[in-house]
Amino acid sequence: MPDFDFKVTGVEAANRGIAPLLHFKLEIANHPETEKIHTVILQTQIQIEAPRRSYNDAEKEKLGELFGTPDRWGQTLRNRLWGISNTNVRGFSGSTETVLPMPCTFDLNVAATKYFHALEGGAIPLLFLFSGTVFYEAADGRLQVQQISWNKECHFQMPSETWREMMDRHFPNSAWLYLHRGVFDQLYAFKRKHGFSSWEETISGLLNAEEKVEVPA
Repeated sequence: MPDFDFKVTGVEAANRGIAPLLHFKLEIANHPETEKIHTVILQTQIQIEAPRRSYNDAEKEKLGELFGTPDRWGQTLRNRLWGISNTNVRGFSGSTETVLPMPCTFDLNVAATKYFHALEGGAIPLLFLFSGTVFYEAADGRLQVQQISWNKECHFQMPSETWREMMDRHFPNSAWLYLHRGVFDQLYAFKRKHGFSSWEETISGLLNAEEKVEVPA
């Protein structure tokens, strides 16, 4: 019966992706090595292990939206689910390599994006939890099916620069902002009323107006 060991060895952004996409390089080793694996339908849950790194003051301030004030982090700083990666692994014996695709977004309403965007450097500790189905050849030549053991996992330190450089490439010198339709309609009316030619000018106009408001003595 197959017994897999998993190891993430690297990560890189997809070179020609239309949307932000990371490729994690995964090594799979089977025991016994002589066993013939026909295919593996692999599902991987990726978690952010937030407690496994330190944070500077600026990062702590930005992460307050996710974890609250630092004095509460003993109770609130926990692993966060990033997402699920699915892939099919081709047949092999002994060991093989494959790629785990992980779609990304610059939507700052998404918890994982808030976390990544808050970091100024260093590594992002990730936990990979594996599950899925293995189709393999038994000693008598018959095709067998087995589930991947629930306790199969591995850790990986992803450089935060990998995520940031990917986002800079897809959204150069810009950020993505989501608004409810009613708020957008108000902002659009403000833009038309004041004759602003761009959304940057519109937001700047709002901020400048806020700064000019005098507080009564």
